[in-house]
Amino acid sequence: MYHRILLPTDGSEASLAALDHALDLTGRFDAALDVLYVVDTGALPLDAHSRALFDAADQAARGTVADMVDRAERRGVERVTGEVREGSPSEVVLDYAADHDVDLVVMGTHARTGVERYLLGSVTERVLRASPVPVLTVRGPSESD
Repeated sequence: MYHRILLPTDGSEASLAALDHALDLTGRFDAALDVLYVVDTGALPLDAHSRALFDAADQAARGTVADMVDRAERRGVERVTGEVREGSPSEVVLDYAADHDVDLVVMGTHARTGVERYLLGSVTERVLRASPVPVLTVRGPSESD
């Protein structure tokens, strides 16, 4: 049913919860797993420190992806890749899914509501609304947990 699963990550607890589900599905369907971290360049300020901030964000992203790829390999996933890109997270995720013939996107959600969701937006929500393939959302632990 699923041949290629995309796991967008931001290194959060919600992403780790999504990883567990993605690993279960890759095992069940003998699917490939693509781990993708998008460094949100729109969230970085444009000033003299921008390069240092971008480099730090990029380094953290690469560490997160390497950790998730390692976890997948330890669980027996034979076809796993990791990639870091930059740009608008929802746009990059959607483009990646289309360009790589992804069958399913598995994403963590922070389950924000009300004003917080309105002000911060939701990458998961934007992907969910625009994705031509199924999107499985996995709720991360709430802040009260």
